[in-house]
Amino acid sequence: MILHKGEVLFRQGDSCQNLYKVKSGLFKVTRLHANGNMVLFNILYPGETVPHHSLISPKEAHGTAVALMRSEVEPIPAVDWYRELHEEPGKALEIALLLQEKVRFMQTRLDHLTVGSPGERLELLTRWLNDYAHGAALTDFLTQEEIGQLIGVRRETINRLLRHPGH
Repeated sequence: MILHKGEVLFRQGDSCQNLYKVKSGLFKVTRLHANGNMVLFNILYPGETVPHHSLISPKEAHGTAVALMRSEVEPIPAVDWYRELHEEPGKALEIALLLQEKVRFMQTRLDHLTVGSPGERLELLTRWLNDYAHGAALTDFLTQEEIGQLIGVRRETINRLLRHPGH
């Protein structure tokens, strides 16, 4: 299944009839809070099976996943996924490894948030995304607000850093 930039893989609150193996591309995952705040809280990348919180048991989607570029996913019917989980002993280890990889990714993201300056944080995020962005600029995928959410600074700081790199 191919999704183009801006197309939705799943929406917050969806019942998740499918899980998805990300084959290529990137997705941002946003969550709309009751107070109206929209927050970018995750980036999905190749090799992941999502939604993460539904790998062991079904749960509605926690956020909305939107393609940041042309992306390919393999839909996996949830009923088949959960049946295999019960029938195949190795499936639980497969899921544990997927979750371990995501925990390691989140640890790296937390490390990026604790680096000294906003400029250093922006540089770390840019370097990480370059592994998947195929030479496109960070701002081709994410708004200044979203970049700020990912590195823990205000949009104004991102604007300044993008206009005056190294400051």
